Amino acid sequence: MFKQIFTWWNSQTVGTFIYTVLFGKFKGKDQFGNKYYQNKTGKRWVIYNGEINASKITSDWYSWIHGISKNIPINLEENKFYWQKPHKDNKTGTKESYKPNKISNDNKKFKKYESWKP
Repeated sequence: MFKQIFTWWNSQTVGTFIYTVLFGKFKGKDQFGNKYYQNKTGKRWVIYNGEINASKITSDWYSWIHGISKNIPINLEENKFYWQKPHKDNKTGTKESYKPNKISNDNKKFKKYESWKP
């Protein structure tokens, strides 16, 4: 509880917790454990499971939380096509980020930039 009060980046703040208890109606949970709520006026919000990272929201829940879709996503695995891949959150800035093959070329030591020589 102490961690939750003083470190908002680990989960929800105390204010969000109180607002959710008083006014929020639970609408669903995704495969990452994020919980989605809505109040009587139609405001929608998410309580993240673990680190707060907006790229953890799948496209179905993204559409719902931004008001694009009125339908709450349920049984997402049944409605998937064979060519659809599972959702991955954005890895930019981490060790797992995408690096093209040119960077991993051993023949040349990679620099972030090269000066232009006339």
